[in-house]
Amino acid sequence: MDSLALVSKACEAMKSAYTPYSGFKVGAALLTKGGKVYTGCNIENASYTPTICAERVAFFSAVRDGERDFCKIAIVGGKGGVISSFTYPCGVCRQVMREFCRGDFTLVFYDGEKTAEYTLDEMMPHSFTPMDLK
Repeated sequence: MDSLALVSKACEAMKSAYTPYSGFKVGAALLTKGGKVYTGCNIENASYTPTICAERVAFFSAVRDGERDFCKIAIVGGKGGVISSFTYPCGVCRQVMREFCRGDFTLVFYDGEKTAEYTLDEMMPHSFTPMDLK
């Protein structure tokens, strides 16, 4: 699947975001190596700590279904659901990605006009990985 098709799925997922506190909606679309796409949206909570990001919703849904091989994720976001700049994953989401993905895993961002792509190694250099526990 090309990056723009994956971005389109992330944009669709963003519509389901529940953001009554920040108003900042995020959608993610995660592509497995087998070609299946898992989507996620951010879901806020009044006490903030239980809030979960779109990226983790997509990853946890895929892992729940037994998926472990991923190649790419598209992430979009914006205040009121309006995309106007790139939305990058938080540190917790980057660490979850590192748990399941190699350094060449691709992250795709969209600002409403153009895309940008980075590898996980570029987004998270010198990270702690499962290999560090061996």
